[in-house]
Amino acid sequence: MSTDDTDAREQLLDLAAQFYDQFEAGGVPSMEVPTRTKSNIEYDEDKNVWVYGDRTSTRSAKSVRGAQKLLKAVYAIEFLSRQLEEDRSSTLRELYYLSESWDLDEAQFSSQDESNQLIEDLEIVSGATREDFHMRPEESGATIMGPLELREQTRRGEREIHCQKDVGEGGYQIPNNPDTIEFLDNDADFALCVETGGMRDRLVENGFDDDYNAIIVHLKGQPARATRRITKRLHDELDLPVVVFTDGDPWSYRIYGSVAYGSIKSAHLSEYLATPEADFVGIRPQDIVEYDLPTDPLSDSDINALESELEDPRYQTEFWKEQIELQLDIEKKSEQQSLASRGLDFVTDTYLPERLTEMGVL
Repeated sequence: MSTDDTDAREQLLDLAAQFYDQFEAGGVPSMEVPTRTKSNIEYDEDKNVWVYGDRTSTRSAKSVRGAQKLLKAVYAIEFLSRQLEEDRSSTLRELYYLSESWDLDEAQFSSQDESNQLIEDLEIVSGATREDFHMRPEESGATIMGPLELREQTRRGEREIHCQKDVGEGGYQIPNNPDTIEFLDNDADFALCVETGGMRDRLVENGFDDDYNAIIVHLKGQPARATRRITKRLHDELDLPVVVFTDGDPWSYRIYGSVAYGSIKSAHLSEYLATPEADFVGIRPQDIVEYDLPTDPLSDSDINALESELEDPRYQTEFWKEQIELQLDIEKKSEQQSLASRGLDFVTDTYLPERLTEMGVL
């Protein structure tokens, strides 16, 4: 085991030892975690990220339900501890199915949502992350392409990779734990996070990464934790501006929000995952009007989401208020690929260069 693996294992075992100590002292074992509800999420205006509030929930053996939750936690801790000791890994989905082999029916998970939530509980109370536990989600497939050289730790040892010269058109696939990557060298001027695969492919095909020294990060929709983590590292460690390029709809604005400010689901890791300095490059409602882009009408759920964002502390700048109100007024939304209505090269020759120059990135 590496030092980090040993630390994570000790943190888990310390948690189990607390249950034992509570038993030995004649008390009822319990585990306290932040209440993971929207009402207990606070926006930290100093750090510009979502964080949990002061409300907590107690998993206590005083009730049957609480006792079962603690039982499942102990079984999961034992499994994760052994996994770390053996230097193995598993997926969140595998953990759910693995529990069916545990010798007590009461310790088995009833759904993957339950096992996922328990892993989040263990992250919070141990201070480690699921990546430290060698737990990974199903492969997200997100990639990066650009003038970046890195060293990656693999089971076959270290390997050095240039994210243009040593990869195909698909780019370098972001590993589950980007903290195993060491940045060696780069000629990048900024990182461009792109929502859709079609737009990512257009930028690569047109050589945007070469022409503008850009690291293109494919978010692949709502970005996975690994994608947000490597984006934060690109900003913090390489001092690269980060800009986010999405569709022009309220759900895509939330993709930007998760990159920049964190998400409610992972509020306990916001400072680890979020990049508050990230800027939004488009598609803006203003672009829909200026470029007369092909559009779809806003649905009722779109309108409700936009109205909700007007009350969301993440979107309280003049820019966002103006853009959201404009979108509600025109009642239209548009995709990134709609820029192709003005030619396949328009996005790389005109739209992005002009917008990025206005923003001071180029």
